Amino acid sequence: MSIDRRLYVGANLRRMRRDLGLTQADMASDLEVSASYIALLERNHRPLSAEMLLRLAQTYRIDVAALAGNADSDDAARLQAVLKDPMFADIDLPSFETGDAATNFPGVTEALLRLYTAYQEEQLALADRTAEAHATGGGAEAPDPVAESRRFLAARSNNFPTLDDAAERLAQNVASHEGLTGYLKARHGLRVRRLPANVMVGSVRRLDQHRKEILLDDSLDTASQTFQLALQLAYLEMRPEVAAVLAEGAFATESGERLTRRALASYAAAAILMPYTAFARAVEARRYDVEALARQFAASFEQTAHRMTTLQKPGQERVPFFFIRVDEAGNVSKRLDGAGFPFARHGGGCPLWSVHHAFRTPRQIVTQWLELPDGQRFFSIARTVSAGGGAYGAQRVERAIALGCAAEHADRLIYTQGRPGPETATPIGVTCRLCHRTDCTARSAPPIGRQILVDDIRRTSAPFGFSDN
Repeated sequence: MSIDRRLYVGANLRRMRRDLGLTQADMASDLEVSASYIALLERNHRPLSAEMLLRLAQTYRIDVAALAGNADSDDAARLQAVLKDPMFADIDLPSFETGDAATNFPGVTEALLRLYTAYQEEQLALADRTAEAHATGGGAEAPDPVAESRRFLAARSNNFPTLDDAAERLAQNVASHEGLTGYLKARHGLRVRRLPANVMVGSVRRLDQHRKEILLDDSLDTASQTFQLALQLAYLEMRPEVAAVLAEGAFATESGERLTRRALASYAAAAILMPYTAFARAVEARRYDVEALARQFAASFEQTAHRMTTLQKPGQERVPFFFIRVDEAGNVSKRLDGAGFPFARHGGGCPLWSVHHAFRTPRQIVTQWLELPDGQRFFSIARTVSAGGGAYGAQRVERAIALGCAAEHADRLIYTQGRPGPETATPIGVTCRLCHRTDCTARSAPPIGRQILVDDIRRTSAPFGFSDN
């Protein structure tokens, strides 16, 4: 007895048509069907016949498996994740209804996903504006391109499935050519040359189209050189995917858009070197051991830790992490949040957090349980990383990075083995101006809105005394 399995590919067909730059009328003309029929296919009101599938494959030379993939289930998983937001907690939303909505109403599903992403961006922007107004007394500030880029990434939990999928396919092609160097030569006719820093004149990578060469600074370590080749490949072959993701944002400054484009290209490069499926499988097998994973994928500690923050693909989620990189002066040069950690958006962080102490023990991993004033607990690891150097006299910059997750996920990490539990957590704050711990000896400023006591006679070890009301 045969079973009739109807094939609905609305979301994939719509995405493919847009990638090809076609209207529904254009595609209908190419396939010798009516535009209304294409519209019905894209809305999943008609199944795709075997004859039409073959015609699509021959006309546009596409992979049939890619067209018949599971985009609808991906959209259903994304929609389900959105509907877990606390604002929807009082609405009964069974998972089968979510699946039906994604399958039968792909356009509405996409509209809701875009709307929710825009809402998240605006919430983050509002938080930034409110904090800035408090800090400056309400004065207007020029747009901050770095904050714009961070909001764009945070609103999407630093996860871009379309980039992951494209990079995974590209990584398979690279592997068949015995690595990036071989692929770049075979596919683009580009050879790789490594030159001294003085010849590169401050550049770490350059594409010489005239000589068909990719030039690399030979003072870069192996992991950095490999990443630069992957980044160049992302610029060569993943521009459409990066542009499509970037088009979802609304930027007040050109610099904010450029910073975000760079961040997305770096995301794509990391996804080429650490393909999502293989990397997600490896993190579980190695219990999130960053150093072991870095060796397995021939990446640096920082590249690997950064990639671990991106593993939130709907239906294939792993532990959600936050990530921060600081220098010895406490300046934050990178910040990614996928774990709900309340980073200080302005001012310094808490000096009791071990990320600020990692410089005392270079290259050693420091672990710490953290407890915020509201009782939330997190687990973090911190370690120093280096940039620059590579030759005598070359300037080297030392930074510290921290990677952390909420306490309920910490037992999945190898770093919690054989060490005390969350009951030993260090009480920290977000930043001194927002922390109301009265007995903190590390405080650098009193909290906003608290009255300072004038009675110096009863001064304690805490640098400020302030009233309890």
